Formats: sequence, C-alpha cells, structure tokens
Amino acid sequence: MPVRPAKPVAARPVVRPVAVPDEGVGVPCPACGTPNLPERRFCRRCAAELKPLAKAAPLPWWRTVWPFRRRVRASSGGVTRFLVILLVVLALCAGGFLLMPAGRALIEDTRDKLGKAKSVTPMSTEASASVPGHPAKNTTDGLSNRYWGAPSTGASVTYTFREPFRLVDVIITNGASKDPQKYALQARALQVELEVTAEDGTTHKKELTLSDKPGGQTIATGYSDVQKVRLVLRSAVGLAPGRHLALAEVEFFQRS
Repeated sequence: MPVRPAKPVAARPVVRPVAVPDEGVGVPCPACGTPNLPERRFCRRCAAELKPLAKAAPLPWWRTVWPFRRRVRASSGGVTRFLVILLVVLALCAGGFLLMPAGRALIEDTRDKLGKAKSVTPMSTEASASVPGHPAKNTTDGLSNRYWGAPSTGASVTYTFREPFRLVDVIITNGASKDPQKYALQARALQVELEVTAEDGTTHKKELTLSDKPGGQTIATGYSDVQKVRLVLRSAVGLAPGRHLALAEVEFFQRS
C-alpha cells in the first residue's frame, strides 16, 4: 500500500552552554547571602536589592514638635514653619526688650497712663531753712493760702514717705497763694531741682521749670519705689529786701 511521504520537520536548535562568570567572590546578598559581583544592583539568586538607599538620619529634637515634625517635599508646609519661626524670634526679641531698663520703663509709663492716680501724703517734711511763721509743713496741709517761706535760693525741702510707691505726678503751687492778688506778694522760684531717692538708695534728678503764674502746675515724673523727694529752689523772681521765696503747696500722686 502506498505511503505518503512525511512532512519535513526543521531541525531543533542546539543550545550551547554559555560560560557564566564565577561569582564565588563578591558582595554577599543581605537577604540570602549569595555572593554577587560589585556592579550588580540585584541578587542573582533572590533578586533582592544589593545597594538599598541609606536610611534617613533621625530628626533633631526641635523637628519633632509640630509643625516641624513632618519630612516635607517640594517646600510643603514651608510657609507655616517660616511664620512659626518668625513669631518665635519676635517673641524672644520682645521678651529681651522688656527685660531691659528701657522696656520696663515703657511698661511702667503705659500703666501710669492707663491707671488712676491718687494722692499720697508724706510722713515727714523737713526744710533746710525757713522764715519765721512759714514752716515747710505748710506745703502739705492742703491749704493754698499758707506757704513755706525760704530766705534765699538754694533752700531745700525734703519729703519722706512711710512706704515706697510709684510716683506718677507732682503738683506744685508756686508763690504765696493761688489767689492772683496774693500770688506776687512774695518772691517765687522759677527753677526747681527735683531729687528722688528710691528704696534701694538710687537717686534720680530732674530740673523743673515753673511758670510765673498762680495755681497748680502738674509735673509728670514716673519713678518707682520712691522713699524720699527733695526740692531745691533756684532762679528766684521778685526777691528783694524784706521779701522771701514762697512755695504754697506740693502734692504727690501715686498709681492706684
């Protein structure tokens, strides 16, 4: 019986063995320990990464507080962090300024303006010199028709207070009286040296210029822990034989 010839089949390719480089030595895989050549990035056995990225360094302590605790990319949250840092710097600067004498003085002056002043009476009043019948205590008796009579310029009066206080204002009524007709009966001091002594012995001096007119004249002071106040009369006007310097009233006010 005739047989059909078979269909020719192509010969199968012959696979030749390829020489594989010996990797018996090299960087061991961190996962399976298989040696690998230095240029490999992945293990030839388990495909683990041979050169993993280094772990990020731990955050410093100040980065662990919000809003610094997040690691950010592409400036995410940068504005918030900048504003927080700016506020912290401003707060530190403000705190440092307030601890300085100028800063403390600014705070006290602000409290003086916002607070209400009340009168304070000295415990004792002493003058370096007085004319008969016109002692220095007349300046604190609340009566403007009685005065302290000083024989000449350079005379002083010292007021001592029982407890230290914040001296806000001093009101001086110059001359023999606040009555215009009696005001010029005696001489007046148009320059007065104010000397304030604090509880710790610190002394502050200020030159006061008074107007030659009847009535009280308010002098803003602003001294803390005041224990004594001394007034020295200068620059007399109207002083002549038979006349003396007159100072009607001196009132002190503290912050309430």
